[in-house]
Amino acid sequence: MNITISASFLPHENADASVSFYREVLGFEIRNDVGYDGMRWVTVGPVGQPQTSIVLQPPAADPGINDEERRTIEEMMAKGTYAGVLLATPDLDEVFERVQASGAEVVQEPIEQGYGVRDCVFRDPAGNLLRIQQAP
Repeated sequence: MNITISASFLPHENADASVSFYREVLGFEIRNDVGYDGMRWVTVGPVGQPQTSIVLQPPAADPGINDEERRTIEEMMAKGTYAGVLLATPDLDEVFERVQASGAEVVQEPIEQGYGVRDCVFRDPAGNLLRIQQAP
């Protein structure tokens, strides 16, 4: 089998703040920006890697969840425990300095993990956990 990851989904509370963060801080490009019924989905991804994307989506968009579940999602987003993604870079220190300078919430400064990777962790404007590891 030949299967790849095309896109991951992360919720956003404020599309403009999320777009600004992913574009200006992480250097991602905007690939699609779609509005519907007062909501907005924005597809972003690393320049030069068109096969890999993150779709920033409104958390209340899924018609299969009820109001109680929406409230739970909003509470988890506020705590930063709802969603996350793992990114990689050849220069972790450079990326960390750039993200830290943006004012993003730093959860963990770059450290060597006992399982063999060096990484850092921060949150995007919606509270999503972004772990960035040093690419081998």
